[in-house]
Amino acid sequence: MFGKGQVEQIADAVRQAEAELLIVDAAITPAQQKNLEEETKAKVIDRTGLILEIFGERAASAEGRLQVELAHLDYQAGRLVRSWTHLERQRGGFGFLGGPGETQIEADRRLIRDRMARLKRELEQVTRTRGLHRDRRQRAPWPVIALVGYTNAGKSTLFNRLTGAAVMAEDLLFATLDPTLRQISLPGIDKAILSDTVGFVSDLPTQLVAAFKATLEEVISADLLIHVRDIAHPDSDAQRDDVETVLTEIGVAETVPRLEAWNKLDLLVGEQRDALLAEAVRRTDVVALSALTGEGIDTLVAAVTERLTAAHKPYTITLESADGAGAAWLYAHGEVLRQAVEGDKAIYEVRMAPRDYERFGMRAS
Repeated sequence: MFGKGQVEQIADAVRQAEAELLIVDAAITPAQQKNLEEETKAKVIDRTGLILEIFGERAASAEGRLQVELAHLDYQAGRLVRSWTHLERQRGGFGFLGGPGETQIEADRRLIRDRMARLKRELEQVTRTRGLHRDRRQRAPWPVIALVGYTNAGKSTLFNRLTGAAVMAEDLLFATLDPTLRQISLPGIDKAILSDTVGFVSDLPTQLVAAFKATLEEVISADLLIHVRDIAHPDSDAQRDDVETVLTEIGVAETVPRLEAWNKLDLLVGEQRDALLAEAVRRTDVVALSALTGEGIDTLVAAVTERLTAAHKPYTITLESADGAGAAWLYAHGEVLRQAVEGDKAIYEVRMAPRDYERFGMRAS
């Protein structure tokens, strides 16, 4: 990765800065890590190690901590290399003759394997529980909207804006690790579930993709994805490509409806802002907004509603004029286009989801 001359330059820079930690923005092998530490006399971690450290600080829930620990152990298992001689010392064997026993490195690997197996069993239980909750939500006809995007794109701020919640929203990488779900109201829809998810990053370590599979299953089963982009970031297009790559890796089909939320509009001024707004108006899959100030939120809500109600159909429903509960149900679950009264009957023209129409028929029967 680095030539001898480059390593000497890095070591000089570390000494001059009196740095105690050297971070390599790439995946490095255990041997490379050891050699760099010997040359620079500083602790060395790579990109995966750094992301794992940040994840470890941010994990709040029991599930989040399990996922981070599993990913960390998977990463550490590859770091147990035989070049560390203290791991080669053998313990005495069992039995009458003793035997060679197992080396320290073998013992450590066995402990890591055992702990990983335990964590996987616990996470499988979490996955089953989450699956039961998801099945229950799917039986109730509530659409699920998942916010996805690069880390620090403003997903949690938008989540709070749409739901009135107080989820942690900071100018931090991976501020959100644990999925948060809240109910929101949309025009013509009884209720919808909005899910805030972990932020993605370029070259996401495979250990993390595997460990956070349970969390990301909320994204896989969503009815609509809102891809939140930091449109003021100079690498916004590259970040979009990275997010799409991760979505493909975790098995999100391209057929899942998507909407791009071009966030942080408040950071743009002048011609750049005008050009971006003009492009957003031209496109049907984009809404420009600022989750911080609230600009464009109404447009986003209208666009989300339009996509979720695209399969809705018009129905003519006749009720008794005195059936206030039935009328309230229609207004709550559909969009009432017209209402007329004929004698003791009230006739409603309603646009709603076919499954809601079936539920209303079951209610009537």
